[in-house]
Amino acid sequence: MTANSRGTKAAPPPVQRRLSALPRPGAGVRLLRYAALVAVCALCYSNSLWGEFVHDDIWAISNNPDVRRGSSLRSIFTNDFWGKRMADNTSHKSYRPLCILTFKLNILLGGMTPFYFHLVNVFLHCVVTALLMHTCEQCVFEDSNFSFLTALLFSVHPIHTEAQGLPAGRWLVVSREEHHLTGISRLLMEDERPPFTGILSLPGDCTEAFCNLLTICRTSSFTDTQRHPALATAECLVSGIVGRADVLASMLFLLAFLSYIRSVSASRTADEFPPTVSVLSLALSLLLGTCAMLVKETGITVFGVCVLYDFLVLCRKPLILHLSRSGLKELVRISCPFVKRACVISLHVTVIMSFRLWLMGGSMPLFSEQDNPASFSPYLLTRFLTYCYLLSFNAWLLLAPIVLCYDWQVGSITLVESLWDGRNIASLTLAFVMLALSLTCVTRLQGINGYKYSLVGPSGHLIILIGCLATATCWYGNALLRRRTDVLRGRRLLSVGLLCQSNLGPRRCQREPTPQSAFVATSSSACMGYCVLVVHGLNRLYSVVSRWGAAALTVSMLVVLLLFSWKTVQQNEIWLSREALFRSGIQTLPHNAKVHYNYANFLKDRGRNQEAIYHYKTALRLYPRHASALNNLGTLTHQAEEAEVYYRRALDINPQHNRALFNLGNLLKSQGKEEEAERMLKESIRFGPHFADAYSSLASLYADQGHSKEANEIYTKGIENCPDSSDLHNNYGVFLVDTGHGDRAAFHYQEAVRLKPAHYVAMVNLGRLLRSSNDNKEAELWYKRALQVVRKVDILTPLGALYYNTGRYEEALDVYREAATLQPDSTDIWLALAQVLAMAGRSIEAEKMTLGIISKTSNCIECYRLLSAIYSKQGNHTQALDALKTALQQEPSDPAVRAELHFSMGNQLREMNELDRAFQSYKLAVELKPDQSQAWMNMGGIQHIKGDYAAARMYYQRALLLSPSSKLLKENLAKLDRLEKKLQGA
Repeated sequence: MTANSRGTKAAPPPVQRRLSALPRPGAGVRLLRYAALVAVCALCYSNSLWGEFVHDDIWAISNNPDVRRGSSLRSIFTNDFWGKRMADNTSHKSYRPLCILTFKLNILLGGMTPFYFHLVNVFLHCVVTALLMHTCEQCVFEDSNFSFLTALLFSVHPIHTEAQGLPAGRWLVVSREEHHLTGISRLLMEDERPPFTGILSLPGDCTEAFCNLLTICRTSSFTDTQRHPALATAECLVSGIVGRADVLASMLFLLAFLSYIRSVSASRTADEFPPTVSVLSLALSLLLGTCAMLVKETGITVFGVCVLYDFLVLCRKPLILHLSRSGLKELVRISCPFVKRACVISLHVTVIMSFRLWLMGGSMPLFSEQDNPASFSPYLLTRFLTYCYLLSFNAWLLLAPIVLCYDWQVGSITLVESLWDGRNIASLTLAFVMLALSLTCVTRLQGINGYKYSLVGPSGHLIILIGCLATATCWYGNALLRRRTDVLRGRRLLSVGLLCQSNLGPRRCQREPTPQSAFVATSSSACMGYCVLVVHGLNRLYSVVSRWGAAALTVSMLVVLLLFSWKTVQQNEIWLSREALFRSGIQTLPHNAKVHYNYANFLKDRGRNQEAIYHYKTALRLYPRHASALNNLGTLTHQAEEAEVYYRRALDINPQHNRALFNLGNLLKSQGKEEEAERMLKESIRFGPHFADAYSSLASLYADQGHSKEANEIYTKGIENCPDSSDLHNNYGVFLVDTGHGDRAAFHYQEAVRLKPAHYVAMVNLGRLLRSSNDNKEAELWYKRALQVVRKVDILTPLGALYYNTGRYEEALDVYREAATLQPDSTDIWLALAQVLAMAGRSIEAEKMTLGIISKTSNCIECYRLLSAIYSKQGNHTQALDALKTALQQEPSDPAVRAELHFSMGNQLREMNELDRAFQSYKLAVELKPDQSQAWMNMGGIQHIKGDYAAARMYYQRALLLSPSSKLLKENLAKLDRLEKKLQGA
């Protein structure tokens, strides 16, 4: 019986201070609110605009061949996010062509300047935040004040700095030392690069695919943390760049959802299923959802959200009414409008998912124990307790985002292995809270609008409870339900966001059990659900507290917003540079092996090798099975024996570690163990068929052995498997020059530059090739183009030599002076500069500079040769002779150098008219170097002058054999013939 039936007067409803009954504000007020949201977003992330390319930005943008100017648009739609072919078994399997197109457009309009990339990301984040407020106004809160507050809280939440704005995914990066002009590859270290084992929401990552099918508004840019041991990090959506995939997908997600809502009739009776009123809006929803998937894989989940929203919200009242009154056949008949929409969406999803599976080529990413330690635990209890604790850990990050780090892998959170572990209390607390919220939702659903659903028995309660969990991201748009189901909406967003971390499914499809993997859901759907719950709770508290209590709540909320904003700005600073990012990881999680490894990679790149070695060893102390750290330690070790130990230890842990195989092969090659080196390099290619440096090294080994045919085959195979490797093209060009195919080498040098416009080594090699063909003008252009990339001595010296050999001495002086500034301790550069001064007629300066070099370098033979030339040019042959004698006293080991010195002494003695001594010097020169034709000719000339014509003819003829085209030699022989004829005639 009700209260009225017992004759008791019903109690009046309590007075509520909530603002739900306030009328909707005008357009001007709403516009101001949107402007305020955009302003807050822009201010919070304005300091991220000055960030550089970090982490995945480098590999998804700077080093991605699909993003470069002039690259084929077709390749964008056949390759993955990192430029690898989708069918490749080492591909990351992330298919985001529309995101790559935005990067390409960024480059076309603003070049490779990071500022403009960051600017676009911030703009997109502002748009998504405004769309979130609009969605809340349409589907969540009746009062737009709460919609504004929800979006405001969401926009400043610091959790987004952990999963927004950085690149998505990571690979093994080979930290290459630059190829020298000889084209020889150097030791490789593993650094940051998108791993081949990366995020694949549909269908690769089964758990995330299931959860994201029920997740709305992917408003943050988080990436998969199931990474190769080389690197795994969280990613932020705005502060970094590659997170654009998430924020852009979130925008398209919301637009597709709103478009679907518009396609369904809003005005309907309680006993009719709403019809489709706009086929165009429905088609637009399908298009936007497909675009969201092509920006990031998780975008496809919008279709599941739309169907669930339609079924459980838009069709809710007629569904409940007919379930209690009609039979199944009648229900099917009247639900035809919904069934048609569901079939259209299901067919569309089937088509695009089939296309997605076809692109994958039948392969899926595999993960290691380091990526997913809990799933590798042999104990079911450990896996279950760890997964449960991760849910509570992520829920705590939403409530109190105090300790945030870019990487939570490898020991950051130890496994929960016992029931007596204190962390289980957190898991139980979260389970209790979620259960209480679910029961509250069920209770309120039963009582809404006076319905008491008799059909909802025990099984019916279970169905409703599952619906509460499964539709965590569905927004209830029925105005009659808004006052009583705010908590349901927020709880739905929060629950499934956290359930995504349950790590259900096979190991190869599980997410990594770290809070970082939870960020994908935590920072998007769960964060929105959290914001809805907070605002709803604030609304409820306003209804029961006094005026002073309401003021205290308002102040508290303002403080929370300010603290969140401050934390967001502070976290953005961390993402401005690699150094700041990696150092923050060391400070936040010093027990995390991965952050030490990443920081060591950074230190190594900066040449701070001793510090790098310390952090590599720290990483190994925390995680002894870190094969990549062992490999990198080997590259930094100066002792070959110790380096070999590190490489072999890395291979003991991971026999398929192609970088360790490569480095060990190179080490063995340098030790002359060519057979074993060949085997290691072949293994490196087998386990890394797209590892270009292994091809270069193996081909170099064959070339050194004189097996040019085999070397050419390896280079050809390498270019076929790694067509985008600029270094491989450059090295092949060097090989072709060495084997006399310079005409073909030019093509490969140009191809290297096309693939990597900043490949200055290929530019210099091409310049040298053109110089050898006497195409000095074209060679000069390539040298200058290389200098536009970087001002290095290796570029300046060949350009200076070109100017010197073409008589442009002043330009040569300028170039060599710059080279001397860059490398002031280089004797060769100062010596070249002195030589140019001497040829330019500035003998005094040249002499002074040469003497200065001699004073610093006691055994500089070339200095004395240059000094002798300067004195000879001045006519001071005695001093020139003394300089040559001093050079010979240095006892040069090269016979050719000693021969040149004796030849020069002979020239000075001849100028002094000491012909006998000059003859002896020339004789010593030809004894050391018999092919010295000039010495033979000068010996003949001395005998010619002395009248010994027979001896002169003998020396001339010997010189003619060595230089048959010498005009001077032929003239001397002609003179000798005339003299002999004259004597015979006399």
